[in-house]
Order: sequence, then structure tokens, then C-alpha cells
Amino acid sequence: MPGARLGNSAKYFWEVVHRFRLVLLTAICLAAYSILLWDLRNSSYQADPLLNTFLEMAGSLIAFTFAANAMIRFRGTRDRISLILAFGFILAGLIEAGTSMTFYRGMLVTMHDTSQISLAWLAGRTLLGILLLAALLVERRIPVSREPGKEIAGVTLIVGAVAYLTSVFYFVIPEAPKIHPGALLPRPWDLLPAGIYVLATVGYRWRLRRANASLDRALFIASGLNVICHLTISESQRPLDAPFTLAHVLMVLSYVVVLGGTLLDNAQLFEQVSRMAASDSLTGLANHRRLIEVLETELERSRRTRRSFALLLFDLDDLKKINDRYGHLTGSRAIKRLGNALRADSRAIDTPARYGGDEFAVVLPEIGEEEASRVATRMCDKLANDGQAPAVTVSVGVAVYPQDGTTIEKLFSTADRALYAMKGRDEKQFRLGNVAACL
Repeated sequence: MPGARLGNSAKYFWEVVHRFRLVLLTAICLAAYSILLWDLRNSSYQADPLLNTFLEMAGSLIAFTFAANAMIRFRGTRDRISLILAFGFILAGLIEAGTSMTFYRGMLVTMHDTSQISLAWLAGRTLLGILLLAALLVERRIPVSREPGKEIAGVTLIVGAVAYLTSVFYFVIPEAPKIHPGALLPRPWDLLPAGIYVLATVGYRWRLRRANASLDRALFIASGLNVICHLTISESQRPLDAPFTLAHVLMVLSYVVVLGGTLLDNAQLFEQVSRMAASDSLTGLANHRRLIEVLETELERSRRTRRSFALLLFDLDDLKKINDRYGHLTGSRAIKRLGNALRADSRAIDTPARYGGDEFAVVLPEIGEEEASRVATRMCDKLANDGQAPAVTVSVGVAVYPQDGTTIEKLFSTADRALYAMKGRDEKQFRLGNVAACL
């Protein structure tokens, strides 16, 4: 009994730990971060002004690069978040470029009051945080742009208005924000953008429940990095100290994360477009264009290696009667059934394709007459035994390179003649070169 109770207690303990593991992990991370921040605050580290300038200029270049990629994404997907953030990062990049040059000149060329916080820094960071939230709000209303031209003009006005109001807010403050060395929070004004980025982090985390693109995950991570950035710089007691430098590194890192997410999304979109351009939308097989490309490649390879390949042509019989009797949905399903049968019995190097309404082809590399005959039979059997109704009939024609033709036109002509020789016959028996199968 005592052993059983001890086992139950241990099991209960680990269930509690598992249930609250996220809370425990967060508490551990916050404790570690607080210790790190305390060490940085008391560090004597002083960065080179040129390093800070390089960091902000790098952030500006990354921001501009992201904006360009976000515009490309908007043109492809009409995603409003991409459009708003593109304009937002352009402004943020311009502000940071100007701030970096002003800061460098102030530190090395002219006398600069190091007790004041840069208003341009606060305005630019606050502006970007507000636009992250604005993008979320707009996306919830109408996620996809309907009229891109008008949308771009509207977003320009929105971003311009937000930038103007943000600037007015900071520049009408009676007393410029100052650094208070020795205080618990030397730069309390940086908590304002930190709070905005907290809201953005929560918003993009909720958005991940319904959107899971690389950019969506990147925006969530970047928002969190910006929260840490402003919490870190709020402990900075002088320009270029350790918290100040780390905050700028985190800012640039957040830009890198967002840019990486956009590049991954654009690469996936490009791959998707390329796949759609080469595939049939109904069956997922290669389309006519891709079929011709494969045949041209096989002709060149076979001429070089002196090896044969086969071309199978398939055609559904009486598709019009199926459409008239059962409806076009059933007719489309019959086309998909044939496509599935061809795909299921094809090798990795084979290319099944739909090159017409109810016309299909399969390119079989490294195959002669006998092998092509067996493959065609298996494909016909696969469709005959798929267990779906209504039963359909498919005719097949075969042509083999080089004996049946040495060009694409001749191979198609030979296979097509063999296919139509079987069309309409009541008894269909499989013979190479003159082929059909009743399914």
C-alpha cells in the first residue's frame, strides 16, 4: 500500500509538471533573462559608435529588403498584412538610417546630450509596432485585397497618418524623454513600444491558429524579439552600453527573422506556381506542356544511349454518355479514377499525364515492347478493380521508340492509331500495338 501511494503521488506530480510545463519554462526563462539583464546593466562594456551605426544601417537594409519581398508576396497572394508591413518597414528603415547617421555624427563630430533618448528611435519603433497591430486588425476585416491599386493608395494614407500621429505624439511632449542612470528603469519610455509589441505578439500567436505560413510564424517570433529588445534597452543607463547594444542586435535579429519568413513563403509560392504550371488541376498528373517536355528529354536521352522507351495513350470510352446519364460530377470522377490508376502503377521515373479532356498518356523510360504491354495491362486492371461505379471502358494505344517512330509526332500518331482501332469494339483484347481493355 505505501508503495502504491508513493507511485500515485509521483505520477500526480509529473502530471502537474507536464500540465504546467509551459508556465515553468516561461518562469525559468524570465529568471535567466533577469539575471542576464542585471549583469549587462552593471557591465562596464562600451561599444564603438561605428558598431551601432553598422547595426542600424544593417537593420535599414534588411527592412528595405523585406519590404521588396513583401510587395512581391502581396502581388502574388493579395495578402493585406504583407502590403501594410511593406510600407511600415520602408518607413522604419528610413527612420533608422537617419537615426544612425545622426547618432554617429552626434557622438563623434558634435557635442551630443547623452542624457536624452532619441525621439526618432522611439517614434520609429512605436510606428512599426502600431502597424503590426493595424495589419492584424485590417486582416481580420478583409484578409485578401480586392482592388490592389486602390489598396496600395489606401494603405499609403493609413501608414502616412499613423506615422504623422506617432511623430506628433512624441514631439509635442513638454519634456524630452531622458535617461535616469541608477533608477530601477533608466529608460521608462521604452516600455511604451514594449507594451505595443506585447499586444502584437499575442495577436500573431492567436493568428497562428488559423494561419501557418512561414511569415506568420516569423511575425510572431519577431514581435516577441522586439518585446525583449525594448525591455533590454529600458535598462540602458548610457548610450552604447551593454543593454543598449544588445537591444539593437535584437532589433536587427527581428528583421532577419521576418525577412527569412518572407523568403521562405515566396520560395514556397514559386514552387507551387511552378507545380501548377506543369500539372493538371483535376487529376494532379502532368499536363500537356510537361508531357511534351518529358518526351523531348526522353528522345534526346534515348538517341544518346540507344535505349528504347514507350508511350502509352489512354482514352475513356463514352465519357459523354456518362455525363449525360450520371452528370458531369460523375464524369469528372471517372477521369480522376483513371488518373489515380495510372499514378498508382507508375514507377518513380515514369510520367503519367493528362493531355486532353479524357485523354491520358504515360511515358515509360527504359522499357521495350513486352514490358510496356505488361504495364498497360496492370493499369487497366487497377482501374477495373477500383470498386467504384459506374463501370467505365478505356482504350489503350502503345508506341515504342524507335521502332514505332523517332519523333514525338510519329510516336503519338502510332499510339493514336492503335487506340482508335480498338474504339467501339465490343470485345477488347490486349495486344501490343493494337491495344484496348474493357474495364
